[in-house]
Amino acid sequence: MVSLLGFASGSTAQNSFNMPYSQFGVGTTDLPYVLPTLTRMGGVVHTRSGNNYINPFNPASYGSIGMESFVFDMGVSIQLTRLENSSDHASDADGNISHLMVGMPLTKWWKVAAGLLPYSSVDYVSVQEGAYNNGLNTVKNIYEGNGGINMVFVGSAFNILGSGMESGRRLQAGFNVELLTGHIQRALSYSFQNVDTTHFMNKRRYKETKLANVVFDLGLQYWEPLGERYTLGVGLTYKPYRKLDIDEEMLVYTYHTSDQSLADTIFPAAGDPTTIGSTLELDHTFGIGLSLERNQRWLVAADATFAGWSGMKYTEGTDTPLFGQSTTTTGPYSRYALGFEKIGSMDASSYWGRISWSAGIHTERGAMRLQVNGREEVINEWGCGLGAALPMRKGRSLLTLSVDYRSFGNKDLLQRRCLSFGIAVSSCERWFSKRKYN
Repeated sequence: MVSLLGFASGSTAQNSFNMPYSQFGVGTTDLPYVLPTLTRMGGVVHTRSGNNYINPFNPASYGSIGMESFVFDMGVSIQLTRLENSSDHASDADGNISHLMVGMPLTKWWKVAAGLLPYSSVDYVSVQEGAYNNGLNTVKNIYEGNGGINMVFVGSAFNILGSGMESGRRLQAGFNVELLTGHIQRALSYSFQNVDTTHFMNKRRYKETKLANVVFDLGLQYWEPLGERYTLGVGLTYKPYRKLDIDEEMLVYTYHTSDQSLADTIFPAAGDPTTIGSTLELDHTFGIGLSLERNQRWLVAADATFAGWSGMKYTEGTDTPLFGQSTTTTGPYSRYALGFEKIGSMDASSYWGRISWSAGIHTERGAMRLQVNGREEVINEWGCGLGAALPMRKGRSLLTLSVDYRSFGNKDLLQRRCLSFGIAVSSCERWFSKRKYN
């Protein structure tokens, strides 16, 4: 915990994005808030569906892709982050591509989509100084990590009742096959201060985690007309339990202070393998959503998601952990979101009347538990988002703008407050229709 609370000295020394909480497990994740289309409604995902954008968090939504259409969906995001505890603070900024996805129909009842999303990120530097040699000297412990996991997915959806965006009762079912792949590097360095290195050699513990595994998720969406004005929507998602095997390369060595070069290898011993087998566990995750729409004028939607733990539970495949015994545990995870959208009318006389405006909030009871002074601290999150969908090219394509604020943790431990700006372009073109000439 000292390394976590010592973020300030590390964050001011680096140019990259410092995320101290990412030193646990496989890092921190911003899903589903990386997609501006979903962020602008507070992260509501289970019932969201459209003919000109892609929602990978419920694969049933691909069934709404229009016939003769090819959807290309990509976006970028900029994050302004402030890290703060009871005694110090630091700020940082970062920007990157948030997603890249495509979708199209294969038949009237079968639609497909594929894409690339960031799954988790690891990027931290923190410093802790301690006494040794009866308090006569000090040693500086430097915790460093970088890398992350990406998600490549291919999904299908099937229109069981209805087709595309036709009015009336509709039922869509779908699935995703997801490849989680990436590298994560972590290091812990012991740097002795102002001593004779003949007797005190600086030491570094290094570990590289390599992941390439396949997971699955399922989705269902159903819409039922309520009279002539309203439509009730229901969304269900399920991600089954998966235990993933990963390879990790470990190295413990001493190094020279002058040029940081390796002096002597401590682990592994000569002839021993450098790679060990560890595991990641993805728990059963359930999601349910409800929405109510009034005549393409407005929409309100709510989500609830539950899991035994968030993201992935990591277990190192050694009897003695390389970086010592972690004080981090996992527990039940829950997430709730509520969003509202004023839907623009394609028949509006002015362009402003065609814009859709939305806002939403969310709260999460996090799965991460930290043991602090004999008590358990649960790392929770809450946030809100708003934005607009601007139609282009007679309404088939969209330019989405979003603003999202999220607060993670608390000042007694470490609070991460993040303000994100997102821009997404969902290009929906007619690629499969034949032109007719008179």
